[in-house]
Amino acid sequence: MRETFTVANENQPEALPFHHIPVLLKEAIAHLDLKPGGCYLDATVGGGGHSSAILSTHSDITVTALDQDPQAIAAAQHHLAKYGNRVQFWHGNFADYDPGPQQFDGILADLGVSSVQFDQADRGFSFRHDAPLDMRMNQHQVQSAADLINHTDETELANLIYQYGEERLSRRIARAIVRSRPLSTTAELSQVIWKAVPNSYQRGRIHPATRTFQALRIAVNRELEVLQSFLERSPDWLSSNGRLVIISFHSLEDRIVKFAFREHPSLQVITKKPLVASPDEISENSRARSAKLRAAQRQPSD
Repeated sequence: MRETFTVANENQPEALPFHHIPVLLKEAIAHLDLKPGGCYLDATVGGGGHSSAILSTHSDITVTALDQDPQAIAAAQHHLAKYGNRVQFWHGNFADYDPGPQQFDGILADLGVSSVQFDQADRGFSFRHDAPLDMRMNQHQVQSAADLINHTDETELANLIYQYGEERLSRRIARAIVRSRPLSTTAELSQVIWKAVPNSYQRGRIHPATRTFQALRIAVNRELEVLQSFLERSPDWLSSNGRLVIISFHSLEDRIVKFAFREHPSLQVITKKPLVASPDEISENSRARSAKLRAAQRQPSD
């Protein structure tokens, strides 16, 4: 079921709905191996769907909920209010979080962009809405997608689109962008990309702008860099036999998670292959199609 929360948006006078469907929910809960009295970290709380399921499992479980998006924090606070002081909130990027001496029995990170971020036009994440080129998950940060597009040289821009978007026409697209600058809206950028690619590409399975928009979002939010930092630090936050569960949504993320789990000396991989959404879940939530879940467990220290 789609969960709807009403949160305030500082840029608009009216409240906006926050839509969130927790992906791979059953699988995440199972692999966290929740225990009575356990303490858990939801590193990307979103609207609170995963945290709600964790908290409802046992009456004495506690959750620390993080998110860098103020709208997500507001939605989660609303949705999880019934759990009172069993849930604590922290606004910021999970790579910057410091739990101090606190250790967790399980940590969950859902790396996906929430529905509201895609569907809310003024956030600028989607080429399907004409909006300012923003794409910042944390709108307090300085650099937006427009800044990146308009001030990056052609070679660096092409490399960025290729590396983060796995876009084979990255050089052609970067050349067209540079020639068309300045660009300020998602519609302008989408049109430039559309015109830059051949007709056969326009008729492809996905919109020609999809990979470039993904690349820009990843770059603006430093998604791979902060993920790597989080994966290096978060195993140390786990108690003995604690579980680390990561849900990723594209091959770049999944590859980083896979190798981080294998290489960390304190972790034992639980999922030899990533778990994916069932056909039933995908039929209810098409964005679950690309989700992959990996889990690892911290080994007891000698």
